[in-house]
Amino acid sequence: MTTLFISDLHLADTRPGVTRLFLDFLRGPACNADALYIVGDLFEYWAGDDDLDEPLNRAVAAALSELADHRVKTFFMAGNRDFLIGGGFAQRSGLALLDDATVIDLDAMPTLLMHGDTLCTDDLAYQQLRDTVRAPAYIAQFLSQPLAARKAQIAAIRARSEADKGTKTAQIMDVNRDAVVAAFRRHGAARLIHGHTHRPADHRYEIDGRPCTRIVLADWHHERGEYLRCDGGGCLRVAIHA
Repeated sequence: MTTLFISDLHLADTRPGVTRLFLDFLRGPACNADALYIVGDLFEYWAGDDDLDEPLNRAVAAALSELADHRVKTFFMAGNRDFLIGGGFAQRSGLALLDDATVIDLDAMPTLLMHGDTLCTDDLAYQQLRDTVRAPAYIAQFLSQPLAARKAQIAAIRARSEADKGTKTAQIMDVNRDAVVAAFRRHGAARLIHGHTHRPADHRYEIDGRPCTRIVLADWHHERGEYLRCDGGGCLRVAIHA
């Protein structure tokens, strides 16, 4: 069985090269897989499922639906940029929504999937913002507003976030080791796959006497991307470009 993992594409109208690369990936390597997991931040932002008729969103949903027609099981876990994706997008795209975090049986190894932002516990300001915008009451109030107003608010939040990054150290924005160890223990996994940090690497741990591996997925930028291909022989990073 061949399983593919991707994250952090940040699809947007301002990044047409990445969109073309993703659509080519869906019609190429992904068609030959048994399953595809998208582990968050597929889009640069998501204002609500009522934005499905926007050209980019419509094209992505159609391509994912086409992949499902090839009997490729496709799963989506929300990231910090697109956590408002819901049942409407899932139905249009033919994919299943996953909770963050989810454990899957990947070639007989319990594997924990996370977007990764909850592991960055040293970034207290970000975690506080995350708790605020993920609260059900906040989401309900936000989605009750007109689409244009929502997009304006998202743009303002993104601008503040980018400005704040200049005041934070690289260490603060990376995962916290204690949080990683706690996640392994809590979920009983031997392998963790996540994105978010844009720092692709493989990390080895020994936790309670057992070996564990943390695989950080690569972000996609310009016209270059990367997917993780896992099968009975292990996991391999595969670079792709236009």
